[in-house]
Amino acid sequence: MKLLCLDCDSTLSEIEGVDELAAVRGNEVKQQIVDLTNQAMSGEIAIEEIFGKRLNLIKPTKQLCEEVGQLYIDKASEGVKESLDNLRAKGWMPIIISGGFIDPIKPFAKFLEIDEIYAVPLHFDKEGEYESFTASPTTRNGGKPEILQELIEKYNPEVTVMVGDGVSDLECQGVASLFIGYGEYEAREKVKASAEKFAYNFSEIEKILEVYS
Repeated sequence: MKLLCLDCDSTLSEIEGVDELAAVRGNEVKQQIVDLTNQAMSGEIAIEEIFGKRLNLIKPTKQLCEEVGQLYIDKASEGVKESLDNLRAKGWMPIIISGGFIDPIKPFAKFLEIDEIYAVPLHFDKEGEYESFTASPTTRNGGKPEILQELIEKYNPEVTVMVGDGVSDLECQGVASLFIGYGEYEAREKVKASAEKFAYNFSEIEKILEVYS
C-alpha cells in the first residue's frame, strides 16, 4: 500500500470552502476571511490564531455547508477524479487531510471515492444553526504532520506522499516520503521555494509519482 494524502481546498478543488461560506455574510466579511486565510496559508500567522475567529464571523449553517459541498464537486480540479482512479490502480490509497470542515467535504470525498477524511467537525443545533467546532489537529500548525505520522503507524505503507498548497501542508515535508506543493490556483512562494516537488495539475502529480511504480 502507498498513501497519497491530499489537502482539499485549492488542491482537490478550486475553491476555499471557508471563503465560500463567508460570501453569504457579505463582501466585508468575505474579504476579512480571505485575508486571514491567505495569511495563514502563507505562514504569516498561525492557523490556530485565526480558526475560531473565522467561524465566529461566518457562523455557517448546516444548509450552507451542504451547498458548499456541492460547490466543491462543481469546482473539482480538472482531471482529478481520473488521476485518482489511475493512482488507485497502481496501489495508491488517497486520504484527505484538511483544515476545512468535514460537513461540506464529505459529499466531495464520496464523489472522489475517498473513504478516509481528517478535517474539522462542526456542531449545529436542532435548527441547523452553528454552535461550535471541535479543535482537531488541523486547526493548528503542526497538526497535519501529526496525522500523517499516525497514518504511517496505522498502515505501515511502502511510501507516503503529501500534496497541498499551504504552509500547513509543507510542514509534512520530512514526515512524508515526498511532499508535492500544489500551485494550480495559488502558487504560494514559501511552498514553491521549499517543496521537494511542485505541480500545477494532477497529470503532473501522476508523472511525479511514476518513480514509485
